[in-house]
Amino acid sequence: MLQLFKKPAALSPVLATAPVTASSEPDLRAAVKSISHQSATMGREAAEVRGQLDDAIKVSARQAQAVAALAQQLQNITAAQADIRGVATGSLGAVGRARDAVGAVGEEVAGIVDSLRDVANAAGEITQIALQTRLVAFNASVEAKRAGEAGRGFGVVADAVKDLASKVEQSSKAIMSTVGQLDSRIAALSREIQVKADTVADQGAFHKALGDVESGVSSINAAADRSREVCEGLNGQMAQIETEMTRSSHALDSAMTRSEAFLKVSEHLIELVAECGLETEDTPFIRAVTDAAAQIGALLEDAVRSNAVTIADLFDEAYRPIAGTNPAQHTTRFVDLADRLFPQVQERVLEAHAKAVFCIAVDRNGYVATHNKVYCNPQRGDLAWDTANSRYRRIFNDRTGLASARNERPFLLQTYRRDMGGGKFVMLKEAAAPITVNGRHWGGLRLAFNF
Repeated sequence: MLQLFKKPAALSPVLATAPVTASSEPDLRAAVKSISHQSATMGREAAEVRGQLDDAIKVSARQAQAVAALAQQLQNITAAQADIRGVATGSLGAVGRARDAVGAVGEEVAGIVDSLRDVANAAGEITQIALQTRLVAFNASVEAKRAGEAGRGFGVVADAVKDLASKVEQSSKAIMSTVGQLDSRIAALSREIQVKADTVADQGAFHKALGDVESGVSSINAAADRSREVCEGLNGQMAQIETEMTRSSHALDSAMTRSEAFLKVSEHLIELVAECGLETEDTPFIRAVTDAAAQIGALLEDAVRSNAVTIADLFDEAYRPIAGTNPAQHTTRFVDLADRLFPQVQERVLEAHAKAVFCIAVDRNGYVATHNKVYCNPQRGDLAWDTANSRYRRIFNDRTGLASARNERPFLLQTYRRDMGGGKFVMLKEAAAPITVNGRHWGGLRLAFNF
């Protein structure tokens, strides 16, 4: 139906008034306005849906990354639990070896106790011999005294033997005392380290301690096993979640593609309405953007002609990052020229239309050398503020930005949701027209406005 409203291209420019009869003009205008209004509404809703789908896709992507990171952490935990079990099992083996070694020492200690007891018995026998020797020496001394002068020498010997026997007796008793003390201590040590075949309560303190260590290590093993089972269950659930999220991501991508097609239909319908030649609410902006694009193109051609810039510099695509900027800003060889020439056109268009939000010239890759003055503020280090207020020297290569930058038709109308930073978005309609320099497509002029 809209094709009936379109006039042949040879008759007049795109936005010239189409010839209609006096009787049909009111009906045609009413129909076009209705279609224009419905197209704008449909475009707005489509853009809103697309924006929400885009948000959902980004959230889904972040969730997928979080789930993948969590799955990796669970795998790391499972590996750590396996390591814990391995170390704990090794500890149990070490405790067993320590028990065996200590048990062997206990047996040796028992042998030492037996040897000490033999020494004590020998010392006791020596003591008995010393007592008997003293008794014999005493009797000899008595007999020597009875013998008078003849037995005096024998008496001296008897006294010496008696003294020696007394010393031997004292030494033997000291040996017996020391051996007794050693016997008590070693026997106590033997009781502590020897393994008994009775209950745990009957075991020595050392083996009780080893038993406690074994019990603790066994508990660690059991806890690690339970934790591993839980992690394995979580890994299974995470795998299911990842599968579901992948499906959800595919579904969102499919919905985004469908919404994109729907949005293109609405935008094409808006363009058809605009091309009918009848005045619509978009006509002033289409006319303004095509005129401004021609003015920018003429300024650039003059700059090339006057050697203010070379073609190579004007079409420079070696975007050099500006250090420390976030969002990232870049510079090129034509930014100084853009700063001198673009504002006079951009600001005039912006001031001429109350609904206009911005008017900017971009190269074919969406690079904005010079934005409107209100958005050409140096960055402060506040991401939300910088995103909304420091928009120059940036590359906007999103769907809308690239479509406007690379469009070579007389004009392009789009509807989209603009990110203002800090989670804030605004719905805009945008008219764009190509900028050419000596017949070569340089980029486009973007004029966004509220509707």
